[in-house]
Order: sequence, then structure tokens, then C-alpha cells
Amino acid sequence: MNIGEIARRAGVSRSTVSYVLSGKRPVSEETRRRIQRVIDELGYRPNASARALANGRTSTIGLVFPPAGDHYTGMQLDFIGSVVEAAAACDYDVLLSPSGVDSDRSFQRLLGERRVDGAILMEIRLRDDRVDHLAALGFPSVAIGRTAEPDGDWWVGLDHTALAAACVHHLADLGHRRVAFVNRPEQLVRAGYESAHRGLEGFTKAAAERGLGVRTYCCGDDAASGQACMERILHDDPATTGVVTLNEAALGGLYRALAEAGRHVPRDFSVTGVVAGRWAETVTPRLTAADVPAEEMGRLAVDLLVERLDHPGAPPRHHLLAPPISLRASTGPATAHTADG
Repeated sequence: MNIGEIARRAGVSRSTVSYVLSGKRPVSEETRRRIQRVIDELGYRPNASARALANGRTSTIGLVFPPAGDHYTGMQLDFIGSVVEAAAACDYDVLLSPSGVDSDRSFQRLLGERRVDGAILMEIRLRDDRVDHLAALGFPSVAIGRTAEPDGDWWVGLDHTALAAACVHHLADLGHRRVAFVNRPEQLVRAGYESAHRGLEGFTKAAAERGLGVRTYCCGDDAASGQACMERILHDDPATTGVVTLNEAALGGLYRALAEAGRHVPRDFSVTGVVAGRWAETVTPRLTAADVPAEEMGRLAVDLLVERLDHPGAPPRHHLLAPPISLRASTGPATAHTADG
């Protein structure tokens, strides 16, 4: 079934059918209805490529999302799902590109072949060549995360500095004096991942304000790394009574190491951090955490990108989110014994 057959049955020219499908030129209401009747009778669906040629839009957005390691974490999958859902609600498809830098072939195909109308970038670094590259091309994009100088960009971000600091203040208010910080993997910190750097900054500053004794650690994105990291923490300073983590993928391992060391959570040891609420609810005891609003962030990113596409001249906009800490069961007062070591 094609435009020619629709034109023949409706008694109009091919170009008139094309105008009705693309909306590029006005067609009388009577003619439009006649063509629409034929389209409905035949169950015609225009080919996506042909539609893109006709109106210059693919109705597809790119999600540029490199896995941080050799797999996607639960939180990363939550973000992917949220973007796909929000895009579908706006009648857009999503093409996933696991690209890390602007020289990646996948990234270049996305742009060079104009497969998408715009892009959402994830796993943002403080200095991110993808953001710079798209800005230089004038290609519509929105970042989930922010660079070191985000003022001229479109982005949705989580205030990791404020959230990590809030976790420290929560532990300090409970009487904890020696706490540790469990960050993302070392290679991500070296690469300049903004969440890892800003989270560490917030933790360090708040700990200094409260006069806490602290140690900081990088940790792989998996349970085995989490267990090894917690074993190191307890070995390096057995008097540590609390931990703040940005690494939800390591959570199960952190808990397991504490259990094997005979540390009861939260009676002997408190755990908190910045984690997606769904994952905070899966551990026992449930994690007191600043819940990452993955669904909201994905939706806001899609909304901003659609706004850019519909209004090319609009000034840059952004959203910086700082959700409150959800009090659950993994933190408690430092007892005299744990506080003094």
C-alpha cells in the first residue's frame, strides 16, 4: 500500500495525499476527509523513513548512555526506562547509543546520518567532549547531569554536593564521629564523572564543618567490590560507625561485609547515601537515603529536548533537583561504645 494507491482511490493527486500526511500545505476539509477515509479503510501507516524525508523529522531521539563499566547498573537501567517511557508519551522513539566520547563511531553515525532529531546525554563528565561537540554543531541536546560550566547548556541535574552533605549532617546529628565515603569506581573519578566529584566535594566539606574523622574510598559497581570495600573500611579504622555511599550497585556487598564482621545495622553501624528509592527499598534494613528521582529526571530531560526541538531559538533551561533524605531503617544513634570506638 502506498501514496499512489491512496490518491487513485480518493480521486486526487499524489502530492495532495502527501500534503495531508505531512501537513505542509493546506488542503480543503472535504478533500482531507475523503483522503483520511481511504487511509482508514486501507489501514495505511506511512513509512518512517518516508515521513522523515517529507517533514525533516525522524520522531526519534538519541539516548547517548555509555555503561560506566562492563554492565549497566540498576539505577542506569531506571534512567533508560524513564527516558523511553517519557519519549513514548510525546510520540517519540528512542535510539540507544552506548557512546563515551565524540570520536565513537556509534556517536558519529547518530549525528552524521541524522538518525535522530535530538539527543539526551548521560554519564556526564565535568569536561565532556560530547556536550561541547553537539553545542558546536548546534545539534539539539539535553544532558542528565552537568558539566563544570553548565550555564549555557540545557540539562537536568541532581545536586550531589548538597545531597552527600545532607547525608553527612544526618549521621553527625545522630552522634557519629568517624564516617567513610564509598564513591563510584576509581576509573570514573579519574575520568571526571561529575556525580562522583561533586558527591565527594559535598561529603568532604560537610565532614570538615562537623569536625568528623573521615576516609574516602572508590568502589566497583558490584556487590563483590562493595564487600571488599567495607572490609577495607573496617580494617583501616575499626572505630568507623557510619558510611555514606553514591554506589547503589555495591550496597548488597557493604551490608554483607558488615554482617560477617558482626556489625548490626543500625545498632552498631549506620549506612546512608544517594540511591534510587526502588533500590533503597530492596536491602534489609531498608536504606535511609536521598532518593534519586530517575523517573522525574528522565521525564524532565525529554520535556526539555522536545521544547528545544519545537522552539529552536529558546534560551537554555535547566532543572537542579535536591530531594530530601527519606528516613528508613539503616541509620540510628551512635551508641557510647560505637561513638568512642
